[in-house]
Amino acid sequence: VQLQASGGGSVQAGGSLRLSCAASGRSFRTAAVGWFRQAPGMERKFVAVMNRSGGKFYADSVKGRVTISRDNAKNTVTLEMDSLRPEDTAVYYCAVGPSVISSTVTSQSAYAYWGQGTQVTVSS
Repeated sequence: VQLQASGGGSVQAGGSLRLSCAASGRSFRTAAVGWFRQAPGMERKFVAVMNRSGGKFYADSVKGRVTISRDNAKNTVTLEMDSLRPEDTAVYYCAVGPSVISSTVTSQSAYAYWGQGTQVTVSS
């Protein structure tokens, strides 16, 4: 599976961005799809995941401000981000995990395929 993330950019605090991730090479219909982010000098952290049944789980830091969705027919996953804060600044990565289960959704090692990342910069 090849993943291509897009939609990043620079916004002011309080603004919104919509990140997209397109998968090719294989359908991810039966896999969990997630987003992680990595701020400068920090480790990569979990942001959101949507499992194959449609269940969603979010990191506490983004809950209420971020919505993940997927379109299995188009093999795409989207991350809508509102009320952005400077601390949301990071490179955002999409990931696909065919073997992700509820106890591993926040673990990077559970995801087999990764996109190249897209930069999100939020200024105060």
